[in-house]
Amino acid sequence: MAGGLLALLDDVALIARTAAASADDVAAMTVKTSTKAVGVVIDDAAVTPQYVSNVTPARELPMIWKITKGSLRNKLLIILPVALLLNAVAPWALTPILMVGGTYLCFEGAEKIAHKLTADSAAEQERAANKTPEDEDSLVKSAIRTDLILSAEIMIISLNEVADQPIWMEAAVLIVVGIMLTFGVYGVVALLVKVDDIGRGMIERGNAPKLGRVLVKGMPHVLNVIGVIGTVAMLWVGGHLVVRGFDEVIGWHWPHEIAERGVEAAGGGALGWMAETGVSLVAGLIAGFIVLGVVALMRRARGAGEPAAAK
Repeated sequence: MAGGLLALLDDVALIARTAAASADDVAAMTVKTSTKAVGVVIDDAAVTPQYVSNVTPARELPMIWKITKGSLRNKLLIILPVALLLNAVAPWALTPILMVGGTYLCFEGAEKIAHKLTADSAAEQERAANKTPEDEDSLVKSAIRTDLILSAEIMIISLNEVADQPIWMEAAVLIVVGIMLTFGVYGVVALLVKVDDIGRGMIERGNAPKLGRVLVKGMPHVLNVIGVIGTVAMLWVGGHLVVRGFDEVIGWHWPHEIAERGVEAAGGGALGWMAETGVSLVAGLIAGFIVLGVVALMRRARGAGEPAAAK
């Protein structure tokens, strides 16, 4: 009896040690994969604040929480199972899917630039001041769609780092990466959009009022800069995915070769990264405005056809 109990305790200890080792492995691989995806994570953090700019302060955090939940659904319920399945049975399909998503990012970035150049600023301010719940829902849905593509690249970059591991390890690492990065990104976003409110609170309480005034006056400019960075990030990430798709799927190698020559000419490092980013950005701008033009023509054709159909 005693021998059986000791054997059971030995088995429990072995299971515990194995679980601890597995947890350590997951933690180590999570750090490794998160580091590889840090560039896209920064882009994600830069893109999101523009969706809650000019929103009533009381609605900012609820909207960010909705986007956060949508991001978790994207990563854990959509991207995770699809990525694991495709990686197991059709790994060749991952790049074309990312290419399509990158094209959408390019389109959205180009659309934002075109809107900025052509919009009536006074009308935009009036519309921002009178946002309806339907407007907020539309912004949240748009943010979640953009997050889906950025999250897909984050998760697939992470998957590539553990592609030689058992599927349960791949799943565990992706789950941890997805949860950790989602709350990290949207926690930073929530802090950014509430800094001006923190400044007002400091002024009202008389607690470092000078700093409070700096925060209140400075944050609109900071958020405007972040909005520009977010648009650039869409075009850069989207352009990178398009260039990669051209190289690996379509067989047009010259955009990727231009990027590689730029990296070599810059000597690698930060300058090399800037050269590659510049090529991806230009590719994103070209792709985005081509798609924007096609979409505009289709909308015009559909609009011209509606009266005829009505007759």
